[in-house]
Amino acid sequence: MIKFENSNGYIEITNNYFEKLVGQVAQSCFGVTGMVNSNPMQSLKSIITSKTKAADKENYNRGVSVKSINGSLVIDLHIAVSYGVNINAIASSITNKVRYSVETVTDLKVSKINVYVDAIN
Repeated sequence: MIKFENSNGYIEITNNYFEKLVGQVAQSCFGVTGMVNSNPMQSLKSIITSKTKAADKENYNRGVSVKSINGSLVIDLHIAVSYGVNINAIASSITNKVRYSVETVTDLKVSKINVYVDAIN
């Protein structure tokens, strides 16, 4: 749960909301083929929930971690990319697009975005 206060009052936003927002934005970037589980708990969750087709389509929070540190957000992304694409260009594109989207939608400052490119066989 991420909590902050602005001129309109006290606001709480769930991590699940941030993870879905960031996952949708990251997956819409050119060259990203998908999100990769970032820890064993996400892997276990995806195995359990993959029984339904709807869970596969709406699993945007896979590979996303959002933390609030001193009033700023730190976002970790684990992605898989297409073969032959420039990884630096993709990471830069994702960083810019995610930062812009989160700051525009939530009015919160994003201090750091870590993009991890994982190999998929």
